[in-house]
Amino acid sequence: MTVIAFVPDLMDRSKVAAVARTARFVGSPADLAPACGPGDVVVVDLGRPGVLDVLPSLAATGARVIGFGSHVDRPLLDAARAAGCAEVMARSAFFARLRDLVG
Repeated sequence: MTVIAFVPDLMDRSKVAAVARTARFVGSPADLAPACGPGDVVVVDLGRPGVLDVLPSLAATGARVIGFGSHVDRPLLDAARAAGCAEVMARSAFFARLRDLVG
């Protein structure tokens, strides 16, 4: 299993890197789909521009897509689910479960 992530915030990125030591971080949402395939885990910060646009293509790769965002932004979380994000959760829940999700 490969973990591929678009997590631009440095604090969030360091938390992901501490758990998934071999994670590959990409510089833009458009770089995600070409980098992943079946069996991979893709982690995305849903609050970043362009992420919602690439979710359908990520879902089509067969990768497990996990997105996190602000717990108060229900429209964003709902839009991510509708766009094909398999697992959508509040930022706090994501980081509380990080080891189980990608470790």
